[in-house]
Amino acid sequence: MIFLKEPMMKSELLKIREPELLFGHQQMLEDPRDGLTLFGPLDEGSPHGIRWGIVGTQEGMRRFKGWLDKIQGPISNTPPAEARPPFPGFEAAFKIPWRTKPEIELVIPNKEIEESVYIDEKHQRVFQTVSVYAQRIIDATLKEDVHPDIWFVIIPDYIYRYCHPQSTVEPELRLKAEYYFSKKAAQNLIEQGSLFPKDREGAIPYEYEVNFHNQLKARLLDMHVPTQIIRESTIAYREFLNKFGQPSRPLDVMESAIAWNIGAAVFYKAGGRPWKIGKIRDGVCYIGLVFKKDERKQNPRAACCGAQMFLDSGDGLVFKGDIGPWYREGEGTFHLKRGAAKELIGKALKTYEEKKRKPPKELFIHGKVQFDNEEWSGFQDAVSSATNLIGVCIRPSNKIKLYRRGNNPVLRGISYVLDENTAFLWTKGFVPRLNTYPGREVPNPLLVNVCRGNAKIETVLSDIMGLTKLNYNSCQFADGLPVTLRFADAIGEILTAGPSKESSPLPFKYYI
Repeated sequence: MIFLKEPMMKSELLKIREPELLFGHQQMLEDPRDGLTLFGPLDEGSPHGIRWGIVGTQEGMRRFKGWLDKIQGPISNTPPAEARPPFPGFEAAFKIPWRTKPEIELVIPNKEIEESVYIDEKHQRVFQTVSVYAQRIIDATLKEDVHPDIWFVIIPDYIYRYCHPQSTVEPELRLKAEYYFSKKAAQNLIEQGSLFPKDREGAIPYEYEVNFHNQLKARLLDMHVPTQIIRESTIAYREFLNKFGQPSRPLDVMESAIAWNIGAAVFYKAGGRPWKIGKIRDGVCYIGLVFKKDERKQNPRAACCGAQMFLDSGDGLVFKGDIGPWYREGEGTFHLKRGAAKELIGKALKTYEEKKRKPPKELFIHGKVQFDNEEWSGFQDAVSSATNLIGVCIRPSNKIKLYRRGNNPVLRGISYVLDENTAFLWTKGFVPRLNTYPGREVPNPLLVNVCRGNAKIETVLSDIMGLTKLNYNSCQFADGLPVTLRFADAIGEILTAGPSKESSPLPFKYYI
């Protein structure tokens, strides 16, 4: 049954086939966990295995090493969950070792963290706490002969609690900050300088976002250091109990999922591709636009722009564009000027041609809103006649509900096509392979509109279905959003989390 909130045009209901993924030995399956278990990853990975460094407290390191020792073997679900295949063990799934001894181990005394994490002023608190971790990684990167493939940042749960924008420290724990500035006063000090160097130094934390995760990622971008930030309670939840003696984060039904997710992310960040879309057209390139208001600027329209590019090989790159007046306050949308649009897409195409030795045959630009004439002209300026340029607007919608008879929701992959350019696509829904719907509420579709250029709507829908399965930061059947837009907000947060000298394109792994 179909229920609409507004009249619709003549249309048809289609089932988009579930895309298969390519794994080792050129074998294809729908579920990444099935493919890794049976055939191993697409890339062989380093024969030396995962070379890793770790920074954290003594307790955090103990907990992480205990967890790492555990995932050397199989982990089943407790209780069994059909939607989450058991984890076979890291080497069994990824075909390379992940030894329990790190290349570099940097221990942080609890007291040093506590001297920062309880500071009453939030900018100072987060900046100083991030510095405790970031400076150790930076020093090791510059001074040590050994360079790990990936750094694990193991944080106590109280860092997660006190180092985000809405956090406050209880009065009995608060430590007095050395400086107190308004954001405007700090910005003036940074831009205009000061006769007192200590004032300039005290203003620096106000250049950064009040978020431990985003700020740490942003401060390490220039060093090209992949990190995996893990809360201690994620890997040792049984040690964190509430007042009733029960785990404060009851993650027992997700133990295998945690192993799958971290395992896939680590393999990818260490330089390997776990999988890619199995049947993808040669010469196709996808770009997702990234925007984030820059709160550090006094202009309310100031925003940072960026682009995520994904190739037919499965590789992902992030390009940072200019900060400019891209935000339209009345509409709540972002749009580029012609020159900025040309420059941003031009950067992506230059990198594509360096990798492929030729321009793409098809370039799909994904955005959350429709492109205006000025920015689309800039995109067109950047491409040659050899490339078919297509603009696609993709956004979640609640304008339509689709129901099946019985107890199960609509199948994932069902599409309600309105016309040759517009369709609703259910990327969430019942999955026959899992024999369940991995969700709770009635699934809503994506509204997909080919708003610029020419492409068959069925082709666009099939591509979007495939791109929902390229999230290497999470080893699950599929996401609700394509990877071109899935991380847009998170990448925008990191691009604006602090000043960075890095302007060259960086692999996607540095942002997730």
